[in-house]
Amino acid sequence: MTRDELLTIARNGLWKQNTSLVQVLGLCPLLAVTTNAVNGIMLSLATILVMALANVAVASLRNLIPHEIRIPVFILIVAALVTVVDLLFNANLHELYLVLGIFIPLIVTNCIVLARVEAFAAKNPPLQSTVDGLFMGLGMLWTLGLLGGLRELLGSGTLLGGIDMVFPALSPIQLLPESYPGFLLALLPPGAFILLGCMIAWKNWLDARAAARARQQPPAPVEAIGCH
Repeated sequence: MTRDELLTIARNGLWKQNTSLVQVLGLCPLLAVTTNAVNGIMLSLATILVMALANVAVASLRNLIPHEIRIPVFILIVAALVTVVDLLFNANLHELYLVLGIFIPLIVTNCIVLARVEAFAAKNPPLQSTVDGLFMGLGMLWTLGLLGGLRELLGSGTLLGGIDMVFPALSPIQLLPESYPGFLLALLPPGAFILLGCMIAWKNWLDARAAARARQQPPAPVEAIGCH
């Protein structure tokens, strides 16, 4: 894999084809889990692990899987990986596992995972497919982490609530005064919709400004070729 291929895959996953801000996939966990940054980040990490491993498995077996039964085989591979991740969370992060609940098993039906397996891993070599799964997951991670952080800050005035479930020695950060009454709408699904819409508008504004700036740049001068 060349450097240009790596940069293209990374740019697509993190920004250009961001699963939450551009493709708008996986809205169920996005709306339900991101009541704080920790929940969004940890569910994203679980999804990254599943996506990367599923992509490399499908890419390695793509020439052996009959086209007619590819979707059931893809789901079977993803389901096996999700079962492993679910058991790992239950064994090592039990309190967080209880908070995330059904949304870890629901990774099996997450449109993001199945879309990348079908659209990319089934058509590309294992290395590129693994990197694609990794960066698509990282794009989901920063989006859900930012959305969860904004909802948590507006809703309760804290940041990294629940971090003690992952690292017992740490505690949430109180950014706003303890007398802050909280903004309940931010912690409810309608608040997630509103903030997600603001994030999508922010991304579109940045893309439009970058495109306008590119159009304003003068063309590179062409060197004249002398006659001899």
